[in-house]
Amino acid sequence: MTADMVVPLWMHEQITAEQYDSWSDEQCAGIEVVDGMVVVSPRASKRHNRLARILANALDAAAGPDWNADTDFDVRLQDVPLTNRRSDVVVYRAGTIDIKPTRPEHVLLVAEVVSPGSETTDRIVKVDQYAKAGIAFYWRVEQAATGVPLVYTYVLDPATKTYRDGDVFTGIVKVVAPFAAEIDLGQI
Repeated sequence: MTADMVVPLWMHEQITAEQYDSWSDEQCAGIEVVDGMVVVSPRASKRHNRLARILANALDAAAGPDWNADTDFDVRLQDVPLTNRRSDVVVYRAGTIDIKPTRPEHVLLVAEVVSPGSETTDRIVKVDQYAKAGIAFYWRVEQAATGVPLVYTYVLDPATKTYRDGDVFTGIVKVVAPFAAEIDLGQI
């Protein structure tokens, strides 16, 4: 940031859920809110977006009529202080498609595609936040140097509100419950 760039005031003050809800979709794109503070995310690469789209499309096709899978929208983890995460892929109850904001009780699975600069957030911070919010499954997709992504899966322990390690997949992900699918991620 150069000295002549002006940072908007709202980036220096804690915002409320009501303030955030009054913003347009365009204003909310590319940002997350953590403990009431706006966090600006860098633009994702084409490879990142393609991987998220392939994963979302495969999960959506496998989900059946009760679940939807989409990319790039907010999940409201808590209202006070406001925490909204913009997950790369979200599997959520189909009946909640028009309910805004999407809340953890609507969500079955979130997946984050790790990019340069998001490693710590996706590997540590979001894992803890999604678990505390009660989201049953978390997937972390690593873009390996071989070109074939690695998918680390986590399953919520509801008693401790922490994730336990699940399976690690390379290339093809086999989704078992609540729907069955094979997702070929080797063609990125």
